[in-house]
Amino acid sequence: MSEEVASSTRSGKTESSPGGHRRRGSFDFAAARARFFGVLATVVRWGCTLAAALSAAHVVFTLGGANPDNALTRFVSHWAETVALGFQDLFLKPAEPELEVLLNYGSAALFWLLVSGMSARILHALGGRSG
Repeated sequence: MSEEVASSTRSGKTESSPGGHRRRGSFDFAAARARFFGVLATVVRWGCTLAAALSAAHVVFTLGGANPDNALTRFVSHWAETVALGFQDLFLKPAEPELEVLLNYGSAALFWLLVSGMSARILHALGGRSG
């Protein structure tokens, strides 16, 4: 499609409608809609991926024995708890506290990855193209 636009731009030709009238710069609503939903799908995918990454980083920091007083560890812990949505206490009282963090925040990370994929597909479908 971009080749058609580029060749018509170089030749200076404009499209003509069936009635013989010349159109200049017609607006393609379908392309704009697809572009809007494509951008929205990208933003949602990045947001969900960030939430999954924060949850996974919290698991890694906890299992790795990271210093809980470190600024980065506190930052990740705070945001991981924020995006966990209810997964932070899904599994209670496993044998070890590290296992509890792995199960709860690992579940939250998987949830965000699933939401990311499904929402991107839905938004691309709403935009009129497959994603």
